[in-house]
Amino acid sequence: MSAEPLRVAVIVASTREGRFGPTVAAWFSGVARGRTDLAVEIVDLADEDTVTKQLGVADAFVVVTPEYNHSYPAPLKAVIDAHRDEWLAKPVGFVSYGGLSGGLRAVEHLRQVFAELHAVTVRDTVSFHGGRQCFGADGLPTDPSDCGAAAQRLLGQVAWWGQTLRDARETRPYTRA
Repeated sequence: MSAEPLRVAVIVASTREGRFGPTVAAWFSGVARGRTDLAVEIVDLADEDTVTKQLGVADAFVVVTPEYNHSYPAPLKAVIDAHRDEWLAKPVGFVSYGGLSGGLRAVEHLRQVFAELHAVTVRDTVSFHGGRQCFGADGLPTDPSDCGAAAQRLLGQVAWWGQTLRDARETRPYTRA
């Protein structure tokens, strides 16, 4: 069992002009950085030059995604498909935001995609129904108790699966076949 902190890549999935994802990702990363067992890095898909390296070194992922047309953003699909091996036998958590559904339809689509890539999606999510209305001008949630508790549950699951799968990969490499 490795004593090194688990390397968690927090992925900002939206690349649109005026996007809200960086605000949500910054808040979530701040919560995650409060844990000593995690080393957190934000991976912004708008910065294409660094994505491959950042994904390659991660032990676990948390995707921060909006919901566009009842699903997730096209740039996220392109990155998922282009980096097939990076997801193998690693956990993926979700923080979503958007209108009435809070991005949960995007998350349900992503679960299917990541299962095909042999990634393990964790059950609990953080979801912001109404997106921007859930955050103040300071970039922090206006009601931090519920989303903070949800973030801690999500991080606990990502940490457990991440450590378990990292130990397993070191002992016995995972194969798709």
